[in-house]
Amino acid sequence: MPKNKTHKGTAKRVRVTGKGKLRRQRVGRRHLMESKPTKLTRRLEGTTDVDASDVPRVKRLLGR
Repeated sequence: MPKNKTHKGTAKRVRVTGKGKLRRQRVGRRHLMESKPTKLTRRLEGTTDVDASDVPRVKRLLGR
């Protein structure tokens, strides 16, 4: 039986913490920034947890 492969698109978007939690960047901070309020872009800084309903699927994509 062949090895399972990591889904590279997911691997580039999600990081696993030391305790095994899944962290992701917030949506909406990539482009068209000039038209977005500064308050919004500050709120979108940093990372957040992957939603609990998505964790099993994302873990499977990461091969965990």
